[in-house]
Amino acid sequence: MLSALDIDTAAQALAAAERDRRQIGLLSLRHLAITMADAYRIQEAWVGHKIADGDSHVGWKIGLTSRAMQQALAIDTPDSGYLLESMRFADGDTIPAGRFIQPRVEAELAFIMKADLGMGASLHDVLAATAYVMPVLEILDTRIERQDAASGRLRNVCDTIADNAANAGFVLGGRPMPPDAIDMRWCGAIVSRNAVVEETGLGAAVLNQPARGLVWLAERLAAGGHRIAAGQVILSGSFIRPIECPPGSTMSADFGPLGSVACHFA
Repeated sequence: MLSALDIDTAAQALAAAERDRRQIGLLSLRHLAITMADAYRIQEAWVGHKIADGDSHVGWKIGLTSRAMQQALAIDTPDSGYLLESMRFADGDTIPAGRFIQPRVEAELAFIMKADLGMGASLHDVLAATAYVMPVLEILDTRIERQDAASGRLRNVCDTIADNAANAGFVLGGRPMPPDAIDMRWCGAIVSRNAVVEETGLGAAVLNQPARGLVWLAERLAAGGHRIAAGQVILSGSFIRPIECPPGSTMSADFGPLGSVACHFA
């Protein structure tokens, strides 16, 4: 395990990276023995500083839910991060220039909860605790470099987890639907940048059923003394590859019967 000083130093470095819009080097290269548990401790410390400064916790994101992404990082489990109020954008919003370092977007389903979920939650429990699901664009950012220039080493899962699972923002939109009114496995999105289709995908890419991610999340959070709470927003995992969003990008995702969601990067 990393020392308390190592954890706090890494958290402070991430805070500075976000504030100054300047990435830091790979934590996995600085701390060769770093574990996923260490990475979650860094994430907690960093988010703790943000909440102490006045931000508020509004939900969770689940990442690395697709088989392709897990194989790329040589893992067999998703990861998770915090959603904060400062990360929330409205459908159609313009993201101010310089707000993020290297933004990308993913398309997924957001679960809006009406009841708490804890240890031992089943798929049925998740569906019963969900008020509705709706389309969302998740905005990813990397406060930690994606690749070390000197060694060529790529960021690994510990870097990603420490970096709040790469989450930086979310845009809710479309048409809220009760979870029993749709087949989430067949929910799809056509995602375009500046009116050019870049990616398409189906919900089945997310653990074969997006709600399964919440089963995993409830268990992981309970082990750390947390829980999914009523009123929270849960991003269940992307069913497309991340799309780069350079300045001037208008991103839109058409979810068919669930409507659409969009944002513009100034």
